[in-house]
Amino acid sequence: MGKKRVVILMLDSVGIGGAKDAAQFGDQGADTVGHIAKANGGLQIPNLIALGFAKAAQASTGHTLAAGPQAPAQIHLPSKYGFMREISRGKDTSSGHWEMAGVPVDFEWGYFPPKYPSFPAELVEKICKQAGLPGILGNKAASGTEIIEELGEEHIKTGKPICYTSADSVFQIAAHEQHFGLEHLYRVCEVAFKCVAPYRIARVIARPFVGEKKGEFVRTKNRHDYSVNPPKPTVLDAIKNAGGQVISVGKISDIFAGQGITRAVKAAGLAELWDVTLREAQAAPDFSLVFTNFVDFDMVYGHRRDVKGYAQGLAYFDARLPQLAAQLEPEDLVFITADHGCDPTYTGTDHTRENVPIILFGKQVKPQFIGGRDTYADVAQTVADYFNLPPLPVGKSFLDK
Repeated sequence: MGKKRVVILMLDSVGIGGAKDAAQFGDQGADTVGHIAKANGGLQIPNLIALGFAKAAQASTGHTLAAGPQAPAQIHLPSKYGFMREISRGKDTSSGHWEMAGVPVDFEWGYFPPKYPSFPAELVEKICKQAGLPGILGNKAASGTEIIEELGEEHIKTGKPICYTSADSVFQIAAHEQHFGLEHLYRVCEVAFKCVAPYRIARVIARPFVGEKKGEFVRTKNRHDYSVNPPKPTVLDAIKNAGGQVISVGKISDIFAGQGITRAVKAAGLAELWDVTLREAQAAPDFSLVFTNFVDFDMVYGHRRDVKGYAQGLAYFDARLPQLAAQLEPEDLVFITADHGCDPTYTGTDHTRENVPIILFGKQVKPQFIGGRDTYADVAQTVADYFNLPPLPVGKSFLDK
C-alpha cells in the first residue's frame, strides 16, 4: 500500500465568473480569469487547460475562455474538473477558506466604513491606551502599498502606526520593521485583535515594511494575520485528530488561526511558495495534507489592478505545475481551486463574488466533468472520504469509489 497524501493549491482570488448571486454583492458580470484573458489577448496556461481549467470556466460562465493558442502541455494525468459556488455570506478570505475546509460561514462579519474615519473613536482610544501608542495614522480604507507610500515617512517621524481597512472584515496595521520594530508591531496587533472582537472583525493583519523614504518603501514577508477561529471543526482538525499531518504553506495557518495545523511553513512570492510546496509535498509522510495559499494573485495583482501581471502570474504558476506532477506517487491527489474572485478589470479594487474552479488530478483519478458544485465544502468532504474519515456535516464527495 502506497502513501495517501493530498496537496491543495489554493489560487487566491482566481475566480471564473458566473456566480448566481453576484448582483447581491454588486459584482454582476465580474469574471477574473475571463476578463484577464481578453485584456491580454489570451493566457499561456497549457497545463491547466489540459487538466480541464478552460472547460470549467466555460461551464461556469457559459462562454469560451479566450485563452488563445497554447504551447504543448507537459502534464498528461487524468483529472476531474468543474466549478464551485460559495454559500458563505461573505466573499472574503476567511469565508472562502473555511468553507473549503468544510465550515461555511453562515453569519455576517462586521466591517468598517471605507471613508475617514473608518474606526470608531472609542476603538482607536482603547487600542492606543492599551498598546501605549501616541496615536494612529490612516484610519480609512486603502491599498496597503499606497497608504505606506502616503504615510510611511510620517510614521517613521511620529512613531504612529498606519491603520487601515478594506472591503474585507479586517483591521490592518502597517509599521516599519526597524524604526517601529517587528515584535512591537506584533504586540500592537495582539492588542488590537482583542479590542476589535466586539465588532465581529475576522482578522487583524500585521503589515511590516522597510525603506527610508517615499518611493523606497517595500512590504516584507513577515506579515502575520491574527484570525478568529473557525466556528466549528474543519477537515484539517479531523486529519490532525486522527493522527495525520496538516502542513500549511504561506498564510494558511494564519487564516485558520493555527487550528488543525500540525506544521506551518512561511513563504512569500510565487517562486518561493512553489519551491516550498514542492519540497513539503515530496517529504510529506503517509496520511498528510499540504495546503498552500498562492496569495500573489490577490494581493499583488488583483487588488492592485495589475491585469498584465495577473496573466504573467498564471503563466508562471502553470509552468511550475509539471514539477509537482512529476513527483507524485501513485495514490497522491492534487486539488487546484480558489477562494473568491478579485477581477482587476472590474470597478474598485475589492474581492468579487464569483464561482471558482475545482480540479482534482492524480495518477489514479478517473477523468470526469463534475459540473457545478453547490458548495466549496465538497473539497473537504472529498478529502475526508479519501482519508476514510467520518463524513462532515456539509458537502458532497466527488471521489471515485
